[in-house]
Amino acid sequence: MRGRRALGRQFGWLWAAYAVSAYGSGLGFGALPLIAVLVLHAGPAEVSALSAVGPAVGALVAVPLAPWVEFRRKRPVMITMDLTRFAAMATIPLAYAFGWLGFVQLLVVSAVVAAAKIAFNAASGAHLKALVRPEDLLVANARLESTNWSSIAVGPPLGGAAIGLFGPVITVVADALSYLLSALGITAIRGQEGAPPAGDKSPVRAGALLDGWRHIMGDSGLRALYLNNMFVAGLIMATEPLLAVLLLRQLAFPPWQYALAFAAPCLGGLLGSRLARRVVARYGRHRIFRTVGTLRAIWLIGLAFVRPGVVGLVTVMAVELAIIINMSLYTPVLATYRLERTPKHLVARTLMAWSIGQQGVIAVCTALGGLLADVTSPRTALAVAGLLILATPLLLPRRDHDQPPQHEPEPSHSHA
Repeated sequence: MRGRRALGRQFGWLWAAYAVSAYGSGLGFGALPLIAVLVLHAGPAEVSALSAVGPAVGALVAVPLAPWVEFRRKRPVMITMDLTRFAAMATIPLAYAFGWLGFVQLLVVSAVVAAAKIAFNAASGAHLKALVRPEDLLVANARLESTNWSSIAVGPPLGGAAIGLFGPVITVVADALSYLLSALGITAIRGQEGAPPAGDKSPVRAGALLDGWRHIMGDSGLRALYLNNMFVAGLIMATEPLLAVLLLRQLAFPPWQYALAFAAPCLGGLLGSRLARRVVARYGRHRIFRTVGTLRAIWLIGLAFVRPGVVGLVTVMAVELAIIINMSLYTPVLATYRLERTPKHLVARTLMAWSIGQQGVIAVCTALGGLLADVTSPRTALAVAGLLILATPLLLPRRDHDQPPQHEPEPSHSHA
């Protein structure tokens, strides 16, 4: 049996910072909509707006941040984004304590946190590429992916218990503190960070803003994967509020069963992410993209057939488990491929363009799914999402793009 692959102490600090932030976010999963319902007595329209509008506005806010992230050292950017998220989240328990909490504040916090998350992830991905050897990128991404799924499996049930014991804002406090601890972990990374790409320090211009999208759309492999991933993520995420209404309101599932239905299958994410390196070594990346990329999409339709009782609970868990195992295997392979296909001077802007597009499509799909559910029913909307996602494998790359492209030399500044 081969030992665990060592990626170095500096990656260990990055991983630790990611883990504490992920587990904090897991504890605070769904906290803002919950506060809107329990504290502000918000209705369905306001809760839907909080789930869709806040992240969509955050994605728009992140657009002009892309060159700023690209042309600066990445560790200070990551620390700044962590402190921004800490400060934004900390305003909620403070306002709650003084009786000042309002719905607009929740929307603003949601947008700020979404924008800061996009910028943090872009800086983190660029720093990861510089921190580990190219042959270790898949292992590193798989470890981050496994941490993400384990935090979702453990965090929400513990967060729900904490809210029951200590009140509605306790998980927000934990989430805020996790960003502070993440910032401290990033400061512990030693070694001189390489100089950022040379960039124009003048006000942001359209060329610098759009370079990430130009790179994605100009690379046939990345373009196909980008379009596919946007619609898969959008349709899967659009089912979450629909399923909540179906299970909790129409089928009268107890809250603990609802939490279990989503938390337990996330353990499958540990399995998929651990298999990533072995499966790629055996079958190659192109087959993973085609086969596993297709397997992510075929299960969602099963949610439209959920029934009351134990059978319904098992159905939800089985569908979620199948989706998560395939997603957790697919995602680190995609993340590694994306870094390998992107030159150093475009990494942050490419990752931000990817996240902004995906977040925008998720917001649109969520809003449209809610509208369709209002006009028809949640079950009908789930069926439509399940049928639409069956077409997404048509967007996957049809030929092997595994050979790295020949990149032009790094420019001295960004052209408009």
